[in-house]
Amino acid sequence: MTQHLPAGPTLAFGAATAAYQIEGAAREDGRGTSIWDTFAARPGAIRDGRDGSVACDSYHRFEEDLDLVAGLGAGWYRFSVAWPRIVPAGTGAVEPRGLDYYDRLVDAALARGVRPTATLYHWDLPQPLEDRGGWLERSTAEAFADYAMVVHDRLGDRVRVWATHNEPWCAAYLGYAAGIHAPGRREGGAGHRAAHHLNLGHGLAAARLHDAGVTDLGIVHNLAPFWPESPAAAGAADELDAVRNRIWTGPLAEGAYDEGLLRVAPELADPALVRDGDLALVRGSADWIGVNYYTPFRPALADPGLDVHPEIEAYPGVTPVSFVVREPRTDIGWEVDAAGLEAVLVQTHERTGLPIVVTENGAACADDAVVAGPDGRPMVDDGDRIDYLREHLAATEAARGAGADVRGYFVWTLLDNFEWAEGYTKTFGIVHLAPSTLTRTPKASYHWLAEHIASAPSETGRRPVSP
Repeated sequence: MTQHLPAGPTLAFGAATAAYQIEGAAREDGRGTSIWDTFAARPGAIRDGRDGSVACDSYHRFEEDLDLVAGLGAGWYRFSVAWPRIVPAGTGAVEPRGLDYYDRLVDAALARGVRPTATLYHWDLPQPLEDRGGWLERSTAEAFADYAMVVHDRLGDRVRVWATHNEPWCAAYLGYAAGIHAPGRREGGAGHRAAHHLNLGHGLAAARLHDAGVTDLGIVHNLAPFWPESPAAAGAADELDAVRNRIWTGPLAEGAYDEGLLRVAPELADPALVRDGDLALVRGSADWIGVNYYTPFRPALADPGLDVHPEIEAYPGVTPVSFVVREPRTDIGWEVDAAGLEAVLVQTHERTGLPIVVTENGAACADDAVVAGPDGRPMVDDGDRIDYLREHLAATEAARGAGADVRGYFVWTLLDNFEWAEGYTKTFGIVHLAPSTLTRTPKASYHWLAEHIASAPSETGRRPVSP
């Protein structure tokens, strides 16, 4: 049983970030090179040609950022630990200055009454491990478990809720099958191999963390509903569901890759890859599951008249499809439909039986400029983001009403930041970041969410303070 995960009758609230997207300080205090440093240096890989070397400079401004979390009234802060800061070469020597930074971060959160929850891997694999094959190699899963214990040994007396991976689907399939994300390899079915090693890395780390006394250990997945546009696309939708969703939930709940998945991912039937005991190690290894949700998917059988979704190569082995994207859409081109969040939360509850946290939910919006608000303070009017959050919070409550054991809701994201392959061209933050000065300005959505949290029953009884 979990001991520290939110368990009250109402939702707990938090804000989420990721190390490479906000920290900067890429060459400070012994940090090693990550695959995202390497990928961002590749011409054409990032939309605006920029990288995370400075990002939001949160490495130096984390106190300011935690003031914003506390001002929101959020009781939780989800952050990720940068593997290259802790073990720069991926294995071997540990960098104490990296651990010192997270020490300061955790202590500063607790001093503000904010409970830190740490994600151990949010895609920033040390480049030396990628040079030896990255997630295509079993040794990377083993190295991940070693690194996880180094972090826990330093922070485990204060961090009580842990996640191993964030969105391993992206790491495996955008990184190794489609080449859209780091390390930028377009090797089709190799994505299935990477996916298994990410599952294995979770299982290996979870066993050791549990042995060390962790009671609230989870994994975060970007699960999604697939709603076929016609009956003819139902089979393709099931294949997509297998590669996006069941490849993760099947091992967690059943200790197996199901037959439908194996038909489209025969690599996972190879006993040299999926060894005896691997999936048994994953089964029951999570005390909770995180769900990141942004948009539903509507597959249609491939039609030259429809736009082909740029991520279709991230589903190797499936029947060729196009994704129909309806209006309204966010600035990144994703359909807005909060019913998808309710559906995926209920489905995840049915498939896993685990407590659930909405670990990411938010919208990329083309925000207005910073202006003087009615009270004279600077503000950004992002009413479309407020609408998105209102609808998705209602969907979360609807899923709870339908029986899903949803414990918390974490907004994505606190700050405008480096949005992976989109660079700084898409903004998800509830706090605006001035590109030249890095000045933080809470948007209207920040103030709206603070009011929502203040008016909702809280498991801590905390109320926001002025940022």
